[in-house]
Amino acid sequence: MAFFNRLRTFAAIALLSLSVSACGYNTIPTAEETAKARWADVQNDYQRRADLIPNLVNTVQGYAKQEKDVLVGVTEARAKATQVHVDAADLSDPDKMKQFQEAQNQLSGALGRLLAISENYPDLKSNQNFLALQSQLEGTENRIAVARRDYIAAVRDYNLTLQTFPSMLWAMTVFRGKKPLAGFTATDGAQTAPTVKF
Repeated sequence: MAFFNRLRTFAAIALLSLSVSACGYNTIPTAEETAKARWADVQNDYQRRADLIPNLVNTVQGYAKQEKDVLVGVTEARAKATQVHVDAADLSDPDKMKQFQEAQNQLSGALGRLLAISENYPDLKSNQNFLALQSQLEGTENRIAVARRDYIAAVRDYNLTLQTFPSMLWAMTVFRGKKPLAGFTATDGAQTAPTVKF
């Protein structure tokens, strides 16, 4: 009889363990940590871009001293972009995310203007240092796009986890303070194609 009681106790514990492991309790923290990790990837790639800019500016400056306004604009945009910090704790604040995104967009625009002036300087366009920096910058922009895409997917998964059964039960009880995370949004004018005039 003692054997059967132990067997019943063991079976009850095993059944309870299985039901708790499949209940979705761990889904919310797992999804949140995944989104935070993807955000760290985004920040790393933006930082990589910011680190490349001083070398690029110095290289262009050696060839295009008369383009001072563009060089100053890039330097100022980089300074503004590196001043906007969004920590993992701020990911649920859409205003902070918008501020971060706007600063990065301004830097992207300034970089575009910097790279465009290289067309006016054949010696600069053929400079090996400039070409290497331009290639690294292009690679970094691709890495940023991938990291942003991965972050957006992780945020979508986390936000869905907060709203779907059975994890939503945990979100309403145990994880009551959890808020949906903010993702990236399209910039103003992104939905319309630019006009090209010849």
